[in-house]
Amino acid sequence: MTFLELTRKRYSVRSFSEKAVEPEKLDYLLECARMAPSAVNYQPWCCIVVKDKEACGKLHTCYTREWFNAAPLYLIICGDHQAAWKRGSDGKDHSDVDVAIFTEHIALAAAEQGLGCCWVCNFDVLKCRELFSIPENWEPVVILPLGYPSESAAKMPPVKKRKEMFELVKWNSFK
Repeated sequence: MTFLELTRKRYSVRSFSEKAVEPEKLDYLLECARMAPSAVNYQPWCCIVVKDKEACGKLHTCYTREWFNAAPLYLIICGDHQAAWKRGSDGKDHSDVDVAIFTEHIALAAAEQGLGCCWVCNFDVLKCRELFSIPENWEPVVILPLGYPSESAAKMPPVKKRKEMFELVKWNSFK
């Protein structure tokens, strides 16, 4: 499979089968994420694996969509703003950028392994921080429900609407 084929295969899965994710596949995804690049190689990320029933129940209170409750496991991906590289010219904190790269490495590896996930960023961050004992300097940025797509989701992946290349690429100037 080419990289372009892999990017076309990855989509946001919101319907999961009950099949458990094999430990070796989870380890593979986490190793792929560990290899992700970050600004100045600071690696200001951390991943909390949530898979036991009680912990999953707590996480379900942070994002109350019915589809979300069906995933067999979740990753809470956090960024450390204190440890992240800051751009010298304006002080921009690259924690969110680094966490996004880390997360997308997982998403692509999941697609390669026949798994699915969906980035969830609209959740109760304060509740998540409290329920999972996340320190103040760490921000829970993404919750990634992860598992095998349900039969219906696997049969009918959504059509990806994408802008045309000319809308996205500028040559030699923004204009």
